Parts: sequence; C-alpha cells; structure tokens
Amino acid sequence: MKLQTETLEFRTQGQGDLVDITPAVQARLAASGLAEGQATVFVVGSTAAITTFEYEPGLKKDMARLYEALAPAGKEYAHHQTWGDDNGSSHVRAALQGPSLTVPFKEGRLMLGVWQQIVLAEFDTRPRDRQVVVQLPG
Repeated sequence: MKLQTETLEFRTQGQGDLVDITPAVQARLAASGLAEGQATVFVVGSTAAITTFEYEPGLKKDMARLYEALAPAGKEYAHHQTWGDDNGSSHVRAALQGPSLTVPFKEGRLMLGVWQQIVLAEFDTRPRDRQVVVQLPG
C-alpha cells in the first residue's frame, strides 16, 4: 500500500467562515496517482472542523444559525476564565463538529454526492491560517 500525506493551507475570515475545500482535496488526489482508497481530511487546531454539506448560500446561513443555537458566541464560557480569551464557543462548536472526515475514492475521484462538498468550518473569533492535512492511502 502506498501512503501520501499532504498539507493544504487556507486563510479564513474568522468565526462563521465556511470554505469549500473540495477542489483542493481532489487536486491532491489527482496528483497522487492513486486510483482507489480512502482520503482522510483533518484540520489542525481545536477551533475549526471538517464536514460535508451542500455548499450553497442558503445552507451556509442555516449552518451558521445551527452553530449559534448550539454554542452561542455571546455567552460566557469557563474557557474564557482559563485563558482570558473569548473563543469558548469556538472550541465547543469544533468539538461537536469534529476535526476530520474520511471520503472513499475510486478511479482517482472522491466518491462524493453531486451536491456534497468537503467544508472547512472556521469557529475561532479571529481570522486564522489553517492547515488541513490530507492523507491518501491507496
């Protein structure tokens, strides 16, 4: 089995930024020469997450409302007292969503649905430079 590990770089705009990273992941897969296997996509850090959904304006708004309902940004979190910062909601949202995703691939193509994209969800309260690790065993 062949294994390749690549790191992608993304600049986010801060809490609420949802970035379609599907083209970048697919490009890495195509460059790998692998035909069949599973792609693992993992964001480095505890205030961002990886998920899939239909990346369109309405659903992006729906996701923002969901995250705000689950972990409101304006509330007080014990995390704020620990570090004197303001991103307790960011950590809670990221923990709920999760940092990674596994997507099977075949014939060098990610096996995503027509309306399914891989999305980097930024939850931190400020813009961030994010590293997304893509591991391709095949």
